[in-house]
Amino acid sequence: MKNVLEYLENTALKYPDKKGAVDDKEECSYEQLLLISQALGIRLSKEMLKGRGVAVLQKKSVKTLQLFMGTVYAGGFYSLIDPDFPDQRITDMLSVLKPAVVITASQQVERLKNAGYEGKILIAEELFEDVKNDLTGDGQHILPETLSEIRKKHDPDMPLYCNFTSGSTGVPKGVLVSHGSVIGFIDEFTELFDITGEDVIGNQAPFDFDVSIKDIFSALKTGATLIIIPTAFFRFPNSVMDMLCDHGVTTLIWAVSALVLINRLHEFMYKVPPKINKVLFSGEQMPVKHLCDWMDQYPDASFVNLYGPTEITCNCTYYRITERPDPEKGIPIGTAYPGKQIYLLDDEDGIIDAGTQEKEGELCVTGAGLAIGYYNNSEATDKAFIYYDIPGKGKERMYRTGDLAFYRDGLLYFAGRKDFQIKHNGHRIELEEIERHVNSVEGVEQSCCLYDEKRYRITVFYVGSAGKKEIVASLKGRLPEYMIPSAFKQVESFSLTKNGKTDRRALAALL
Repeated sequence: MKNVLEYLENTALKYPDKKGAVDDKEECSYEQLLLISQALGIRLSKEMLKGRGVAVLQKKSVKTLQLFMGTVYAGGFYSLIDPDFPDQRITDMLSVLKPAVVITASQQVERLKNAGYEGKILIAEELFEDVKNDLTGDGQHILPETLSEIRKKHDPDMPLYCNFTSGSTGVPKGVLVSHGSVIGFIDEFTELFDITGEDVIGNQAPFDFDVSIKDIFSALKTGATLIIIPTAFFRFPNSVMDMLCDHGVTTLIWAVSALVLINRLHEFMYKVPPKINKVLFSGEQMPVKHLCDWMDQYPDASFVNLYGPTEITCNCTYYRITERPDPEKGIPIGTAYPGKQIYLLDDEDGIIDAGTQEKEGELCVTGAGLAIGYYNNSEATDKAFIYYDIPGKGKERMYRTGDLAFYRDGLLYFAGRKDFQIKHNGHRIELEEIERHVNSVEGVEQSCCLYDEKRYRITVFYVGSAGKKEIVASLKGRLPEYMIPSAFKQVESFSLTKNGKTDRRALAALL
């Protein structure tokens, strides 16, 4: 298989009339998704060259998915840009991407121009109207021949998408991932977790977050139906529960924060979606108490902890949860995903033996699925993607995640970020370790630790009814004195980043 379009074509042939994608406003069958994507490909091929990027400045939707596939048919790669981003962020992303064209709604055109964009702009409404005419008029017969010529130039190493992540310099980095990496990952993913054409996948993640890659391409490969839940619905989670129930969703591949939100707001008192049988989560450490509540609701469902940064194509480790975890130990990130190898490197970049218990090292990944690199940023690429001489194997391309992990009883455990490690009163401390213990305190629903450098103190922000005295009393039995936070700030909820993670910058402003 050379590119992901074969997923769509095979499924459209097998299930032409089956619902392929559904959002809150419209739906399309797999055959419609195929024909519209092909017609878009013809239109877009006139605007771009092989291997160029197309920026899609739109909210996630059925039409956005069609634009993604149309871009691929045209021989390019896609990159979603959220219209809710501030102008400067959009300008920075476009300056990195240098797209062949930006596709957006008519009301965004003036904004793009004001932000300094001088390239080609296509109006989404006009584009879809043209495609509608193509498919109902005389133009339809030109599709196979034209697309066949473009298709001959496709190969597995061609880029498929570019997802942006934050950069340490303040300029976002675009992670470029190939068709071959996605195909290799999804083929294993759907088999490993038994995702089939009988499933209905409830998409939570934004389309510029790599969790959505698992939703989109698992559906296209297997013929599962993709239910696209608007991001705005998570501000009013009753609407989320309605969509899960109304469409018979079976599979959730969600960020931890979304699962916690549903549980913390007691949404199961409103409705319990009856058909959920798979819950796969990633993005942050899952608080054990919230996981246990989900497991109580779905005792027969499969629960899987997934780990991996976007630079290695979605995930590089996984752990199947078969019993209630120990809050003191936390939840393992498990073992290596098929086709990938995990190495923990110590401070001297030596490999930590898997039999070494609880010695922390930087988690590094080799094998299938590493990203092409950071688009138009060779310096950042060379720093993160290195060639490491592995004993007995020779030099292999390796991605340094910046995450810390350790082995315990043959399993990997996440231990925090290298850049979340602090030095306090002469001791090196991982803030995530403190968070894990705070989260296990009765009356604490969620927590986040920050280091206040101005006051030289560890501060805990938390959601819940517990008071400072109860939390401190509980922590004193679990942590050394130098790790006990000295400041506690109770908040109603945590702000989330675009990708559904706790917004640490917003909390830092409250220090």
